[in-house]
Amino acid sequence: MNSRFTMAAHIVAMLAKCSAKAEGPLTSEVMARSIQTNPVVVRRLLGDLARSGLIETKRGARGGVTLARKPEAITLRDIYESVEEGELFGRHPVGPAPDCTIGPCVAEYLEGVFGRAEAALKKSLEGTTVAQMSEDLEARFRALNPSFEKSG
Repeated sequence: MNSRFTMAAHIVAMLAKCSAKAEGPLTSEVMARSIQTNPVVVRRLLGDLARSGLIETKRGARGGVTLARKPEAITLRDIYESVEEGELFGRHPVGPAPDCTIGPCVAEYLEGVFGRAEAALKKSLEGTTVAQMSEDLEARFRALNPSFEKSG
């Protein structure tokens, strides 16, 4: 897994916060500054999130990005599956040597281990909605900033 999921979760959390405060759409430039990456990277992630139906984008002077569904209806698994490509664990690039006696057994054994780990990850991500994540993030922020007034 690379950082695409982390950045996409950051984007969706920002959009959920704007949604809760009834603020307008966000731009990729604003999101990129928050994530500390290039807006092009954000736009690629936004494309994946839009194709999955998690966000909506609107062009023009009043354009930007908003959530396409309520935060309660989006799970971290939805975000993960929108942006992650390929397998979580890298496999042997060319397979074990044909004359290796243990190689095929190791590969087969690891397939089972990797499969269970990937299933556990997806189950865990499925159990957390963007709304829950937003509540947890606000609670953490409040704990670090006791004078913070709840917004939204």
